[in-house]
Amino acid sequence: MRVFQSVGARLSIALAAVVLGALAIVWVALVPTLQRRLENGRIGQLTAAAQGLEREAAGSGGITSDLVDETARTENARVVYFPAPLGGSGTVSLVPLYDSRQVGTDREIVNDPVALRALQSKPVHGIVSRGGQSYAEVAIGDVTGGVLLVSASLKSVDADVSLVRQRVVWAGLIALAVSLLVGIVSATAFARRVRRLERAADRIASGDFDEPVVDGGRDELGELAQAFDRMRLQLAQLEDARREFIANASHELRTPIFALGGFLELLQDEELDRPTRDEFLATMTEQVERLAKLAGDLLDLSRIDSGRLRPEREPIELETVAEALRDEFRALARQREHPLELEVDGAATALGDGERILQIGRALVDNALLHTPPGTRVTVVARGGTLAVEDDGPGIADEDGDRVFERFTRLEGARASGTGLGLAIARELAELMDGRLVLDSRPGRTVFRLELPLAPFSRENRLGPAAVG
Repeated sequence: MRVFQSVGARLSIALAAVVLGALAIVWVALVPTLQRRLENGRIGQLTAAAQGLEREAAGSGGITSDLVDETARTENARVVYFPAPLGGSGTVSLVPLYDSRQVGTDREIVNDPVALRALQSKPVHGIVSRGGQSYAEVAIGDVTGGVLLVSASLKSVDADVSLVRQRVVWAGLIALAVSLLVGIVSATAFARRVRRLERAADRIASGDFDEPVVDGGRDELGELAQAFDRMRLQLAQLEDARREFIANASHELRTPIFALGGFLELLQDEELDRPTRDEFLATMTEQVERLAKLAGDLLDLSRIDSGRLRPEREPIELETVAEALRDEFRALARQREHPLELEVDGAATALGDGERILQIGRALVDNALLHTPPGTRVTVVARGGTLAVEDDGPGIADEDGDRVFERFTRLEGARASGTGLGLAIARELAELMDGRLVLDSRPGRTVFRLELPLAPFSRENRLGPAAVG
């Protein structure tokens, strides 16, 4: 049974079914139509012959034996003339006066139904059967009440139709054999291409992305192969990104862990004075905070990549967000010698998730405080449906404009204390809230701008300073 489950068998059976269906249509519809046309054509010839004989008889004084015999030879038919039957009751029988066969009168010709119907002086034609054979007949009644009957065997017509039937059968059998052969050959080639795609899919599923998926066809299977190859390239890129992500994450985790291990060893093995011990403890605290931030960033990335992070949609007052960011980073800005300012331009209400907007704002402010020289002014701006962080630092080169949003990316000369994930997460969070995070930078002015959909102003569900934490 598995043979009939293959593509080749199904295609061959489908082609055979089409051929058999066409053969059935020819057999049922065309062959009978051909037979009727041949029979009607013969009847038409006999009708013309009978009318011609009647005209000649009218011009020569009546139907004679010679006219009957001449018409019979010309048309290869039997011509019989019946005079008007004698009156009487009961069944009417016709008695031939002239018969081209010139033999004894047979019983069936006397009671010929076509001739009997012609007694009404109307041309009558039809197909009758005598002695197991079919005959085409035409009968014409004359003004004297007699009937002229022209009868021709349809043996040649039946032979022609039988020949056509034989030719149709043979042609159908040949077409069936050819269709099966073509179906098997085509299906074998098709199945070979499918098996190549199957092997390619198995390679891709096993993680082998080196060998391209190639198919020279320009049909749907060729397009499928192209789609497979595009998938292979995308999976290869994702695999490279995954490996790079794991390597970078491992490096980011290893650095603070090694640092903590070294400090713990020093604290255990060395006689340290109080200031040195306090310095080590402060540094260890920074490394623990760095580990906690990295763990949170990795968790956010995992939730984003898996589609499990779904921000809320509610009206948020960006003015309140800006004030919360200023209050949260005021001490850190003073420590790093950065003037931190706030600029609010009118009502700024957007639609988004308050906690995620704060997270994006934290990443932007922390980035500005961390990667600009001391004394650089940093301004948190709430304007319309945007939340921006501006600084008057040296700026970011044009070629690095997109790289700053890549994961684990640090620009040349940047401080190494960051994880390289903050801006990447910020941009993806912005897109999840149907917004965008854009960079506008030139020497002396750098702006990271979070653009969110506008929302009607609402005092409910707004983000206040209590939400910071």
